[in-house]
Amino acid sequence: MPNYRRARAGNTYFFTVVTYMRQPILCLDDSLKAFEETTREVRRDRPFEVKAWVVLPDHIHAIWELPDIDSDFSTRWALIKKGFTKRMKGRLKTPSPDTSRIKRREGTVWQRRFWEHKIRDESDLRAHIEYIHYNPVKHGLASAPMEWEYSSFVEYVEKGIYTPDWGAGDIEFACIGAE
Repeated sequence: MPNYRRARAGNTYFFTVVTYMRQPILCLDDSLKAFEETTREVRRDRPFEVKAWVVLPDHIHAIWELPDIDSDFSTRWALIKKGFTKRMKGRLKTPSPDTSRIKRREGTVWQRRFWEHKIRDESDLRAHIEYIHYNPVKHGLASAPMEWEYSSFVEYVEKGIYTPDWGAGDIEFACIGAE
């Protein structure tokens, strides 16, 4: 078994969480509601601040800031995935689990792992926030970030950080390395 190492120092992270076999199930009304409710419950018990987010049909990007003395994002994601899966039981058509998933008592809603990146500085944070907000355009789901309702972009516009037309043209990003 591979020995995966997770970053532990610092408290702001960028995440990519993907559905099993990239099933396009996350932007369904029931799915969005279940994801929001589950995340709210986990945040109540294990606080963290969501700095930016986007939900696409088959994956989620988010930036979280955890409390200074806490770096346990893995448990938070495990609880969110588990809570979402329970809430959606019987409402999603997912593939049958293979032998490995049965052995590990895993469902077929989420990929096993997630990708995380520790945010290094303000420039890195800004690049990842822009990546998140531009992602629906990158994937051809919208022609501008303002058109995609499942993200924190509108909140950033309301705060005056972006103009509503930001991202409507070509944008170049620093290489971030996440899908």
